[in-house]
Amino acid sequence: MAQASAVPDLLAPGLRAVMVGINPGRVSAAAGSHFANPRNDFWRLLHESGLTPRLIDPSESGCLPAHGLGITNAALRTTPGSGDLRRADFAGSLGRLERIERELHPGGFAFVGKEAYRGVFGARAAHGLQQATLGSAWLFVLPSTSPANAAVPYEERLRWFTLLADLVRGAAGTDPVVPPEAATGRAARD
Repeated sequence: MAQASAVPDLLAPGLRAVMVGINPGRVSAAAGSHFANPRNDFWRLLHESGLTPRLIDPSESGCLPAHGLGITNAALRTTPGSGDLRRADFAGSLGRLERIERELHPGGFAFVGKEAYRGVFGARAAHGLQQATLGSAWLFVLPSTSPANAAVPYEERLRWFTLLADLVRGAAGTDPVVPPEAATGRAARD
């Protein structure tokens, strides 16, 4: 029997992008909302990058698909921290994302942290747009928004979220706008 997540996916057909977190933390599981830890910068970065027109509180995250964005997790098991995950926690994650791509046709998948990408694909990635795709969907890797990711300054995380916003805006009706630094990625801390 497939494991259920303590935090349900936020998905709809034709989303501009699906954000892929690594897994629900305890605060998110207790709240039943993605990225609910008040020290997590996810919602603030979405807003300040222009991906959402206003700052969304995790408790109202159900409105995200109305802004063309969805959320799922690479691993479904709740843990105190992502360091508590094991390889087995990612079993079936690629198949779930393939099913989302096939059935809902999002423009792309944005992985919130390199470890979310590695958990799904078993490979390391630089931040930015990846050469690989999932069906017709592009793949983009962002820095983690976790409060544990103090090694990457807020301004650097905002820069990557803004590059994603440029790509997403392009995917919403015009050719994708892919800034050179997003297309090539670069080695960066996560």
